[in-house]
Amino acid sequence: MATTRKKASFEEQMQELDSIVNQLEQGNVPLEEALKQFNQGMTLANKLQKKLTTAQNTLAKVMDENGQEQPYEKEGDDPTNEGGNQGYDSDLKDM
Repeated sequence: MATTRKKASFEEQMQELDSIVNQLEQGNVPLEEALKQFNQGMTLANKLQKKLTTAQNTLAKVMDENGQEQPYEKEGDDPTNEGGNQGYDSDLKDM
């Protein structure tokens, strides 16, 4: 009888990655096992990064009045200002 394995949650995968990192940091793992764990850790890290990117992209969108997804921008954001003072309205005029 085949067993079905439930898909691990993000948090469970993070715990598994943390465990692998801790074991490798201790340095008492035989080389072959260390290489196996390293590869497993890299695979997990890539999967987790993809999940985070997907979640970030989902959260960065809002629906407009017509039900269409739109990028989220707060009032006052200047998309041409690439990271500088976004959302900041200065009351200072030319002196």
